[in-house]
Amino acid sequence: MQAITVFCGSSSGRKPIYAAQATSLGETLAQSGITLVYGGAQVGLMGAVADGALAEGGKVIGVIPGFLGRKEIAHSGLTELIVVKSMHERKQRMNELCSGVIALPGGFGTLEELFEMLTWGQLGLHQKPIGILNVDGYYDDLIKLLQSMVSNGLLRESNYAMVLVDESIDKLLQKMKDYEPPREKKWMTASQT
Repeated sequence: MQAITVFCGSSSGRKPIYAAQATSLGETLAQSGITLVYGGAQVGLMGAVADGALAEGGKVIGVIPGFLGRKEIAHSGLTELIVVKSMHERKQRMNELCSGVIALPGGFGTLEELFEMLTWGQLGLHQKPIGILNVDGYYDDLIKLLQSMVSNGLLRESNYAMVLVDESIDKLLQKMKDYEPPREKKWMTASQT
């Protein structure tokens, strides 16, 4: 993997471990020669992951819509800052720049970005690995919901398997390197419903 997009909060959250793990992820990506692509802000977990990578001499590309430049406070020390017009263009550009995705703790925006990438993968628009760094069990309830979707027949097991989860950065990166996308198609025929 040459570049990984990281989705995460523009807030740091209440637990110091969130920022510590964001920083560690940035450091690990830089040490592994993997470019960090992220939302371009210098605040919250976004700033922590970028600062971690930059501290280790890593390449960091930020993608931020112009209207968020002041709210999220665009990071001034990046390798490259790409300013786009819309949130949709931001996600599209981040997708184009990366070979995999990791979600750290975050709010609505992080979940929306994560699920859009999962949906695109489910539809065969990309075959990139998508990881969740489950810091201190942050995503445990979300994982239970996804399992409920499978047990209720609303999500295929093969699509659930697209979600790579670990609490360890190194183990998650290994799962992403070993990832094989689902082979079956998304669409069902009338006889399969």
